[in-house]
Amino acid sequence: MRAIVYDQHGQAGQVLRLSEQPPPTPSAGQVRVRVLSRPVHPGDLAGVEGFPGVPTQRSATPRTPGLEGMGVVETVGEDVRDLRPGQRVAFFPVPGAWGEFVTAPAELVVPVPEGVSDETAALMLVNPLTLLTLLRAVEDAQHGQAGPVVQTAAGSSVGKLVIAAALKHGIPLVNLVRSATGAQTLRQRFPDLPAISTADANWRTQVRDATGGRGAQVVLDAVGGSLTGELAGLLGDGGTLITYGQLGSGSTPLESLALAPRGLTVRGVSITRWLTRTPAERAEDVAFAARLAATTPDLFEVAADYDLADFAKAVDHVRRPGKSGTVLLTSPAS
Repeated sequence: MRAIVYDQHGQAGQVLRLSEQPPPTPSAGQVRVRVLSRPVHPGDLAGVEGFPGVPTQRSATPRTPGLEGMGVVETVGEDVRDLRPGQRVAFFPVPGAWGEFVTAPAELVVPVPEGVSDETAALMLVNPLTLLTLLRAVEDAQHGQAGPVVQTAAGSSVGKLVIAAALKHGIPLVNLVRSATGAQTLRQRFPDLPAISTADANWRTQVRDATGGRGAQVVLDAVGGSLTGELAGLLGDGGTLITYGQLGSGSTPLESLALAPRGLTVRGVSITRWLTRTPAERAEDVAFAARLAATTPDLFEVAADYDLADFAKAVDHVRRPGKSGTVLLTSPAS
């Protein structure tokens, strides 16, 4: 089978390569899925390139990125009762999604609802589960007293899910994007919520005005880097900065954030912690994700799709300024 692999951390365009690998064989309780489509998430690229503060590593055997995708069940191992060959499924978190086959525990494989396209199915799990994780973190930070919430990367796939949830639940949300064009696009699509470009010289003043002059209670940040200090400055005293991504560059010294005198909290949130939820809780989350995919497919926007062999173009597209939607890597059905 074809698979995208790497042996050591480094720039994705330099360390990734297309390779021929033997297809995996399912063990008891597992299924083998022929993967048809899988997203290129920023977190996937971060895993390839290495996370800040974590030593880079070299692997004795090639590793294949990706944890999410969709495809068709090919074979099932012993003791698998609820899945069958030929069934369309989505999966997460299953390492090796950037290969043409994966073996996955049956409990991490989800039947795709009828009527949901392959493209939507490929995005059906990670982003909605991230949304639920963020909403829970916001609820924890509010301590029962709802206040203004600011989010960065509001034009991203997750950002648009947060906007939809805010409109549904009445969350006073302020959206930040990098460009005036992006802000205008969001205003047209979601006219009931403010959208502000951080390219504007007075963007901080705009945010303070949008939060009623008292600062944000919570900031949801997918950017990080040198923007962190600016975002902490937007919080009201006692506010919480929730970080869940590293799209930006640069760094911010922790001591510059005035955490103690202002009573601020900085909290990291990661979708990789989702497996710590109970099986019943995970089942509820997956059911929510499947309903969202079936009822609001417009929230699962695809920027473009590329064959596995064109992974370098896909990586470049992920980093393209103004990109809207998620980039997919595809492989043929047979």
